[in-house]
Amino acid sequence: MLTKRIIPCLDVLDQKVVKGVQFRNHRIVGDILSLAEFYANEGADELVFYDITASSDQRSVSVTWMNQVAAAINIPFTVAGGIRSLEKARALLNAGADKISLNSPALENPSLINQLSAAFGAQCVVVGIDSRWIEDDFYVFQYTGNEATSQNSRRKTKDWVVEVQERGAGEIVLNCMQSDGVLHGYDLEQLKYMRAITTVPLIASGGAGKCSDFVDVFQKTGADGALAATIFHDRILSISNVKQTLVENNIEVRTS
Repeated sequence: MLTKRIIPCLDVLDQKVVKGVQFRNHRIVGDILSLAEFYANEGADELVFYDITASSDQRSVSVTWMNQVAAAINIPFTVAGGIRSLEKARALLNAGADKISLNSPALENPSLINQLSAAFGAQCVVVGIDSRWIEDDFYVFQYTGNEATSQNSRRKTKDWVVEVQERGAGEIVLNCMQSDGVLHGYDLEQLKYMRAITTVPLIASGGAGKCSDFVDVFQKTGADGALAATIFHDRILSISNVKQTLVENNIEVRTS
């Protein structure tokens, strides 16, 4: 059995790590490199870095701080933010990133998923999906790093989940927008539904507030990993707290 992954998420805005609630009202929580080193030393399985306004600003994530991160930590990490070309993806992978994550750029140009998967392998290609319930179904939102630009892509989440897999995505991160930052637990029903239509690893994101939330997301949805931010940034829990609880509940995790 593959171990379940605990993945701190570092949202980056103006070269600082920030955190919002439901993708709004972002506050500074720390320095990129300091937090990356802290989580790597604490036992994180991976890290994810999102330059949250890169896509809406029509720019791409900085290769410079990717080089710095790669030099500072010894665990895998994923990077996202305005990656719209093979050349930019290659530069970030060459800078030390293990995986490239697409969100808004994939919605703008779905064939980019195919191109990246063909060039670098599906294992390098993650698609992040920011999903919100609107009236009758879950819909995918884009440009969510900036409240002023966030908009409904008009794509239903379930349809997009199927399409990105067909195009070569090797992993999906499902960001449940209404759960984000509120510390009331993951959106288990949405995750369970989307897990049933995925054949690639599915990473849960949004809502962790206590150790039992991680137990629930793994036992009740079949998620392969769990992203969390506020609960770690604010030192509500440590990664070791979470992993010990998972071990006690017979959920296999990496502990060394």
